[in-house]
Amino acid sequence: MKVLMVCSGGMSSSFVVNSIKKEAEKQGFALEINAVGSHEFEAELPQYDLGLVAPQVRHRLPFFQEVGKRLGKPVELIPPMGYTPLGAPQLLDLIRKHQRNT
Repeated sequence: MKVLMVCSGGMSSSFVVNSIKKEAEKQGFALEINAVGSHEFEAELPQYDLGLVAPQVRHRLPFFQEVGKRLGKPVELIPPMGYTPLGAPQLLDLIRKHQRNT
């Protein structure tokens, strides 16, 4: 599964992305996940199965969801408790839900 996470500048998500990668490896789940800034989301999303929106850019969720709808890609808001290195299991559950729905 390929997941694109969007945050304000693409930098703050690196800790979260790394923790999700480690959790996926631990669970034997094939996952490619990357983070981008909000200005890159529209151009990058076509290459991914799912878009995740970081809490700090939730005010732009309608825009990100519209992009996803146009491209046929689901876009979800990351719960605040999931946007921490300790929230990786919760986020991986969210990602798995979308894998079952694709």
